[in-house]
Amino acid sequence: MKEDRETWEKQNMGHGSGSNTVPKPGQGLPGRIPVPVILASQSPSRRSLLLDAGIRPAISVSHVDEDAALDTAAQELGTGPGQIPAPQRVQILADAKAFAVAQVYSNIHAAVLSSTGDIEYCRPFGLDAAGGSGSGSPGSVLTRETLKSYLDAHPGLAASAALYGAGPVIIGSDSLFEISGDIYGKPHTPETARLRLQQMRGVGGVLWTGHTVTDLFTGKVQRAVSKSAVHFADYTDDDIDSYIATGEPLEVAGCFTLEGIGSAFISSVEGSPSGVMGLSIPHVKKLVNSLGLEWRDLWNMAKSRSAQEQGSRDYLSGQDRRAAAEVPDDNITQPGDGWIPCVCGHKHWGLNGAAGVMLVRTDPGTGRPTHIVMQHRAAWSAEGGTWGIPGGALSDGENAVEGALRESWEEAGIPAGDIQVIGAYCEDHGPWSYTTVIAREKPGCRVEPYTRDDESSEILWIPVDKIPDIRLLSAFRHDWPYFSQLIGRLTAEGTHTDTREAGE
Repeated sequence: MKEDRETWEKQNMGHGSGSNTVPKPGQGLPGRIPVPVILASQSPSRRSLLLDAGIRPAISVSHVDEDAALDTAAQELGTGPGQIPAPQRVQILADAKAFAVAQVYSNIHAAVLSSTGDIEYCRPFGLDAAGGSGSGSPGSVLTRETLKSYLDAHPGLAASAALYGAGPVIIGSDSLFEISGDIYGKPHTPETARLRLQQMRGVGGVLWTGHTVTDLFTGKVQRAVSKSAVHFADYTDDDIDSYIATGEPLEVAGCFTLEGIGSAFISSVEGSPSGVMGLSIPHVKKLVNSLGLEWRDLWNMAKSRSAQEQGSRDYLSGQDRRAAAEVPDDNITQPGDGWIPCVCGHKHWGLNGAAGVMLVRTDPGTGRPTHIVMQHRAAWSAEGGTWGIPGGALSDGENAVEGALRESWEEAGIPAGDIQVIGAYCEDHGPWSYTTVIAREKPGCRVEPYTRDDESSEILWIPVDKIPDIRLLSAFRHDWPYFSQLIGRLTAEGTHTDTREAGE
């Protein structure tokens, strides 16, 4: 954990990694934008608390091994994991989650800064499709600019630093319930939940919640632990069995919820109610203020909502009306998710556009492309069962390269620090666009992709010559003949560059 913290602090988006690339106030920024907030948790309760406070966060699941984090901390403290007091334990885990996500975003930022090559634009509906005056006929208009020029004009998540000297902000949190000196985490099983609910009946305990708020630009970290006394009512064994049957208590700290079905069994709370729900908003506000930011700087839901947003998203709950009938219950919804009508007559996924990474593996001798990382799309998704590249909707505030790198990590486990962006191709319809970011493995790195979320059934390296033989996503199938030429050219240019640099 200490190593993770030190690593990302050295590579943070500000003074540790090229802060001179951040635009000055007024340079290319459309107006005062909110500071991006990233919640290092997939907890629906924590997300709902921020939504209710006017903040729609991006969600980044840390996938932290909590036992390993506690073991490491115990070794540093010279004690056993079971001897770490509850307040210290929740803070250790909040740190671990926040720093793990901070490292991911720091790696993405570094990969963006090191991008090379050009971005090509294909505008099949004309140059002014966004204004509604596109030709309506697919006559491609091809233009290009350097990726450096694109990134200068679209700083993405780094833009908030020009206005606030901070951002994005990452929030990590963890909760444990303590009763009579025993620490309760998530029960996971009905048997454990039943035993705990019987022990909790008619008595009181303490809900501890650790909070870590980090600023990626400055590398500053602020921490706080909230304490709330929770008193339980007297309930029957039948109540316990019925409550367990709902499934609610199995995956929450202390096996109860203040905002759900379990609220009927809580007689009183002393302290922060939102802390009992997993994230003390008053504590988080103080930590944000300690970073030099105003709480209102994070508000991003006060803007008026367009008919497009209202038609594609239940904005407060964050539930999107996807094309598939069977979306997994735990599917994570991000800012920017939703369908958008397009001048082409179709609806496309991504209110801010979408992007993905085409990661190419090359022959070490010839430099020619041999394989591409491909995603076998989950059956519930649009065009489920087809193959494409890992990608998805851009989150609010992201540029296309950031969004593509984030999506490829979330869906396929592709570490941004192990790849080199060498070009991009954007199909721009005006109100919507999809950017294919082309990358290759860095020298000495070998990426082993894997399925990380519910949007993929499998992630594989597919031989380039086999790609036409598999069932491809319709848009990818249409573009593959051009992509196959493009990646050949880009990887050849990269090989020549590597050779020149090696000679120097």
